[in-house]
Amino acid sequence: MIEKQGSVLGGMLLIAGSCIGAGMLGLPIVTGLSGFFPSLGMFFCAWIFMTATALLLVEVNGWFSRQVNLLTMVDHSLGKWGKGICWITYLFLFYALLVAYISGIGGLCGTFFKVSFDTAFPPWVGSLIFVALFGWIVYLGTRKVDLFNRGLMVGKIGFFILLVSIGIFYIKPSFLLRSDPIEAPSALPLLVIAFGFHNMIPSLTAYLKGNLKRVRITILGGSLMAFAIYLIWEILVLGIVPLGGPNGLIESLKNDKEASQSIALIIGSPYIRLFSQGLAFFAILTSFLAQALSLVHFLSDGLKVNYKKQESIALCALALIPPLVLSIIYPQLFFKALNFAGGICAVILFGILPATMVWIGRYRKANLGTYRMPGGKPALLLIFAFALSILCIQVSSMLGFKLH
Repeated sequence: MIEKQGSVLGGMLLIAGSCIGAGMLGLPIVTGLSGFFPSLGMFFCAWIFMTATALLLVEVNGWFSRQVNLLTMVDHSLGKWGKGICWITYLFLFYALLVAYISGIGGLCGTFFKVSFDTAFPPWVGSLIFVALFGWIVYLGTRKVDLFNRGLMVGKIGFFILLVSIGIFYIKPSFLLRSDPIEAPSALPLLVIAFGFHNMIPSLTAYLKGNLKRVRITILGGSLMAFAIYLIWEILVLGIVPLGGPNGLIESLKNDKEASQSIALIIGSPYIRLFSQGLAFFAILTSFLAQALSLVHFLSDGLKVNYKKQESIALCALALIPPLVLSIIYPQLFFKALNFAGGICAVILFGILPATMVWIGRYRKANLGTYRMPGGKPALLLIFAFALSILCIQVSSMLGFKLH
């Protein structure tokens, strides 16, 4: 089991790459309402929570002698009712994320034409072209997506470095000192998505040949990499974009503009505009391709469609047309869809279910693997309580209530 193991560093990069995507674009807008330091506290809480639940999944994964997926884990621990909840929330998670990405690219296209050509460009046109063009790449299959995605990752990293290198000179330290802690918890649903890599754990365990110690190191290192990059991004955006005024944080949240658009409009530099829009495009596209392909495979498995060299046109349409229609009818869904995905779907899938599986496995079925996450029952109860608090925040937001 432990010969010819995969690289720990490679695994860390896989986790960091999985975390850092389109959700990163919305983080400073949502967390910025509370200010940099209160939001830093929420980042730390979300990182602890998601890392702990990932380690719970490592524990559950250690109960099996073969590679398994999340559905198999849930079915083994919780039975058919748990598997049904997992199936439904997984499906909603994929659809919500695709709605967010398609809406985000529509808004990005609108901003690009407004700033570059002073021309009104309907967001739905950008969304439609985006899905038609890159949905075709999804149809071509996993190999084509993988090759295309490698180039996109280089572009995303390059534009991020360029944007930080130039944008740092526009930071106003006084912007980072503003503080309104009471707004901080409202960012937790989006932060859950930002640290979401849990669906990779079975594949990561297989990649490291079942060595759970190395898997744990990989999870800690990869999630810390993501934390560090998010921190740099937060300093950059919150140090440049003011709270109020035209294109400020409040207006950006109200008008569904993610952080790269806000920076481009605030500074007005053609270089900053190019780098910020390039970063946004590559971040959304890499996330879109990964989640769209995952949804097609999920539907294929659930509907028992046999795999061929290319993906099924019908499944691609089933995966992409519903979120496209929603993003066209309701174009300002970037933040709402991400919050729903994180505050409802991801909290259930990657928070409540892992804690429930471990509780039942440890204390009712006596499943004893080679690893057990420390903390015992108090740690599991704390994870339950934190997950339920995020659910309450998201449900209250959806119903139009404030918790303060």
